Amino acid sequence: MAMDTPYTAESGQSTLAQKFYFAAWRWHFYAGIFVIPFLITLAVTGLMMMFITQFDGRDGEKIAVAVQGETLAVSEQAEAALAQVPGSVVEWIGPKADDLATVFRVKTDAGQLMVAVDPYTGSVIETWDRRAGWYDLADNIHSTLLIGDTGDRLIEIAAGLALVLVLTGLYLWWPHGNAHAAFVPNLKARGRALWKSLHAVVGFWMSLLLVVFLISGLSWAGVWGGMLVQAWSSFPAEKWDNVPLSDDTHASMNHGNQNDVPWALEQTPMPASGSDMGAEGIPAGAAVTIDSVVALGLSLGMENRFRVAYPGGDTGVWTLNRDSMSGDSTDPMVDRTIHVDQYTGKILADVRFEDYSLMGKSMAVSVPFHMGLLGTWNFVLNAVFCLSVIFICVSGIVMWVKRRPARAGRLAAPPVPAELPFWKGAVFIGLFTSMAFPLVGLTLLVVLAFDLLVLGNIPAMKRALS
Repeated sequence: MAMDTPYTAESGQSTLAQKFYFAAWRWHFYAGIFVIPFLITLAVTGLMMMFITQFDGRDGEKIAVAVQGETLAVSEQAEAALAQVPGSVVEWIGPKADDLATVFRVKTDAGQLMVAVDPYTGSVIETWDRRAGWYDLADNIHSTLLIGDTGDRLIEIAAGLALVLVLTGLYLWWPHGNAHAAFVPNLKARGRALWKSLHAVVGFWMSLLLVVFLISGLSWAGVWGGMLVQAWSSFPAEKWDNVPLSDDTHASMNHGNQNDVPWALEQTPMPASGSDMGAEGIPAGAAVTIDSVVALGLSLGMENRFRVAYPGGDTGVWTLNRDSMSGDSTDPMVDRTIHVDQYTGKILADVRFEDYSLMGKSMAVSVPFHMGLLGTWNFVLNAVFCLSVIFICVSGIVMWVKRRPARAGRLAAPPVPAELPFWKGAVFIGLFTSMAFPLVGLTLLVVLAFDLLVLGNIPAMKRALS
């Protein structure tokens, strides 16, 4: 949101307000240089995932079938899937409507495949490797840039610096005189003035939503999300009412890069089968099969789509899961996870939205909102938001090109102010940000050291980057 004020060092020394303005402008500029490529990448891949989910379905839930009377038993559908793809079924994904296919995840010697089955005829409609699809490609770029933990850390730094970009941008936008122009773009302007007006106004209207997206997106990040946020929100295992616990956590149920279990449960130990503990579930004496487990879920009110993960190993459990983060519903408050002993059919755990901690509830709502899974309104809002992010990035580049001096080899960054007023407040904000977002704090220290020690003492570099 750079402004048209002259950017000479002399003018930057006239008033405290101008000095603070130039400092904010400089940080906004440098943060933008690092953040823009990441924001464009995240916006484009986010759009890809939302459109794939909306029109094709991440897990084949959009595959249509003809309604033909009664559906086959789930076990018969599973047998049909295995006849086409030999292996072992590890997950049943129920259809959202009567005219949609059932999907099974099958573990084979070559990896895990998804198999769509017509629930009325038992015919296999389609098979695919979920991890090799367009959705997974976009998701892997969105989360790691295809370079693993290094990409995850770079995105985490970019997300934190984007918060700095928002704060400095709002300061530069803050109305001075004509408040109306700050909320409505001046479409009569021409050239850089028009770009500046559009950049500032669009940036203002999307700023709050951008903060929500950045914070919720950081919940997936390795440092801030995995080590800090999830530790505060994990569901305490003692609420399992003293049932046996496994050495595995709920995160072990995730498939590749995809999260198939509620975010707040990922770090919590799984219960284990093989005891007499638990509440009444499948009637005593009845066989504990996929058919009886699905029937149990329906009897407990798990309407619309839900999933059933098969037991893994001798102590594994049947897990019934309805999670808005996986697109099972558009209402996070009906999310539910139920674990059933594979031998007795007793319910070992029944976790609902109201059982989550405050942080867990916040993320249970914000994560599917981030993914555009709360309904058509959420999809449209997120699509407009992603397009706005791309526009903000492009318009920032255009303004820099139009403002940049004609002399080659000049970055044309705003000048370093001679003094830094309100530096105590700035230091406090910097310390708070550094403690809340460790990688951002480390990055800010590196940038500050580079700005003061390198740019300030190497004349050639100072000229090139000024």
